[in-house]
Amino acid sequence: MSIEDNLVVRAVKTQQGDGIDVYAFFLYGSDLTRVADISRIHRDEKELKGFQRKEIRSHVNSIVEFLDSGPVLFPNAITLALSPEIHFEPSRGPKPNGLTEVGASGTLTIPFRTEGDRAAWIVDGQQRSLALAKAKNSRFPVPVIGFVSRDLQMHREQFILVNKVKALDVRLINELLPEVGTLLPKDLAVNRLPSELCNLLNRQPKSPFYKLIKRASDKIDDASVVSDTALIAAIKQNLRPPLGALSQYKHSPETANPDAMYETLALYWSAVRDTFPAAWGRAPTESRLMHSAGIKAMGALMDQIMLRADSSENPDIEIREALKRLEPHCAWTDGVWGGLGWAWNEIQGTPQHITKLADHLMQLDRKLSRPSR
Repeated sequence: MSIEDNLVVRAVKTQQGDGIDVYAFFLYGSDLTRVADISRIHRDEKELKGFQRKEIRSHVNSIVEFLDSGPVLFPNAITLALSPEIHFEPSRGPKPNGLTEVGASGTLTIPFRTEGDRAAWIVDGQQRSLALAKAKNSRFPVPVIGFVSRDLQMHREQFILVNKVKALDVRLINELLPEVGTLLPKDLAVNRLPSELCNLLNRQPKSPFYKLIKRASDKIDDASVVSDTALIAAIKQNLRPPLGALSQYKHSPETANPDAMYETLALYWSAVRDTFPAAWGRAPTESRLMHSAGIKAMGALMDQIMLRADSSENPDIEIREALKRLEPHCAWTDGVWGGLGWAWNEIQGTPQHITKLADHLMQLDRKLSRPSR
């Protein structure tokens, strides 16, 4: 077998479990799918095969977009199961005094084979491996941890153990995003500005949401009542062009005007607070205005009301008059929603309820804002 038939990389070897060889090494991202197969789950007539789920194209494309966005860091290791056919050659040479001998350094040789007959299997990192194969930079160095085993049962055990770890709380990630200045994948970057605005609304003493928004850093005894996830979702809707109430202040990520966005949010939500004082600041179990359904529905209504308010001589008066017309028709803390037939506490945070409530409020607003004839 020639050198061209093998991948040869620097590696460190150690052992875990019952004498199982484990290697740590780097290779180019494009080489991952050249040396490792993806063992997809399926059944034949006799038994279950493989363990990996299908490729998630949207996830892969998001990672590719991130990898192609610039000089990014991508330090998460891919986990491989390695065939015993791989070969490790220890390095020789002097050892420094005081060396902690956790692993032995050397070179690792993995043969290139055709698909279905490769000498490694991807245990964790399938979507990342597929993205690395598609990225513009085919020589992106990727950390890899490989353990030697042909045993499919062991591959499945490791796959389950790696993936059973509970995902991070979305609220924790959202709160951290404004503090991170580096490039982020698109699905995370889209939440950074809304989360920053959420922080401003929670911290500014003159904000209607001052100390009312629940964040991951809250103490147990904090009196916050509004879900930051719901408010961030509402703000993301307000940022969507062309009719989002905040879209006019976001020409691009580099030229966005968060101060103007904050002022617009404070203007609208202050009017909401003053129109429904009995429902504002209470727990969601006591007021559906503070519930995720109320926040998202009123956030959707904001786009429609601000479209008129922005063209009026006094936006504050336009907003407050619109909400005042709606006030008798709302049942945030008691009563029944006319037209929907729901008791106030029947409203839930489901997509169906949120959409129906938002549509109802916007239809009412359009009807009540028409000039009398």
